[in-house]
Amino acid sequence: MLQDSIRTLMYQNAILSNSERLFKHKLVIDVGAGSGVLSFFAVKAGASKVYAIEASGMAMKIQKMVDASSAPKSKNVYLKDKLEVFHSKVEDVKSLPQVDTIISEPIGVLLLHERMCESYIYARDAFLKPGGTMLPNSGTIFLAPFSDAGLWTQTMAKVRFWDTSDFYGIDFTPLRKDALDEVFAQPVVGNFDHRILMAESVSHFVDFQTVSLAELKDIVIPITWVPCYTGIVHGIAGWFDIDLCGLILSTAPNAERTHWQQVRFMLRDPLAINAFEPINGWFRMVVNSQRSYDVTVELTSGEKSVVSDPYSPWVTASPIDCEDTTVKDVRIRRGKWALQEQTYWYSNEVLGSEYNKPENLSLYPSVGAENTMLDVAPAVGFGQPTNI
Repeated sequence: MLQDSIRTLMYQNAILSNSERLFKHKLVIDVGAGSGVLSFFAVKAGASKVYAIEASGMAMKIQKMVDASSAPKSKNVYLKDKLEVFHSKVEDVKSLPQVDTIISEPIGVLLLHERMCESYIYARDAFLKPGGTMLPNSGTIFLAPFSDAGLWTQTMAKVRFWDTSDFYGIDFTPLRKDALDEVFAQPVVGNFDHRILMAESVSHFVDFQTVSLAELKDIVIPITWVPCYTGIVHGIAGWFDIDLCGLILSTAPNAERTHWQQVRFMLRDPLAINAFEPINGWFRMVVNSQRSYDVTVELTSGEKSVVSDPYSPWVTASPIDCEDTTVKDVRIRRGKWALQEQTYWYSNEVLGSEYNKPENLSLYPSVGAENTMLDVAPAVGFGQPTNI
């Protein structure tokens, strides 16, 4: 993560540019300090004391940096007597004063994977003075439909192996349905070109200064998309922004790339849609025992489509009991994913100029509406986030 220059430089700029207001002569906690780089920035910004809390063995590396600051001619002399290291989970720390500022990089895939945000909120409730500040102070999840026949085809190719009826004399076809469920339940993490997006994103805003731990455990994001193109929805793309006290660090597909990349949730049965035909539904995230989230989705399209309750019985059923349906005037697609069961898409290609028209991506403008269409998918949706 230190080599993610976008992430590291943005944090450095946010901390140093807020020196007078948030750090100078202040007490600071760094939650999940990792390598300690944010703690080092906070000391440089003028903090009177920084408490670096790290549960892993990296805490000893931070301590080594602190100890070395007393050596003759040390370039890190600024750390001397300014940084105290706790080799512990923040939930297990008992003796800390109330602080003015809490800093952290508690972010995972789709903002909340790894559930470090919960430790960040715990630190807020336990140690932040009234009126104190958190950096980052908020985050926003974005979701949009995408079309990517190549990715869907490669995903399906993993399933096709289990169609083999004579693998050295073994018939694997009884496992084909299990393979289909397993492969399509894996979120795909990797960068993609923003032009595969079919509609403006919906968003979910998380205010770290006020959100409760309970609110992070079960999140439902309502979906209403109006695609600009006729085409095939192969799944849902997700990314996030974080607000570093006025500086926005974005992981959007058209932003500078970070180690978080983006994530895509592939539909087993793609959804065919017409331009300007609304897609409604919901995206639900529920915490699990793997320090991540179980994701459940329903999408509906068609004149008579009705969205089901995200707390209805089918949500807790196994994938085999949650089949997609297509009947006259209504199409329903459902899916389940475990966010921690990520697979990776390593292609870093950005679509070239030959793809500057949507039809080259199998996205077809509505006849007679060309003047209202963009030459590339609209898409990323950087409007004001909605607090859902």
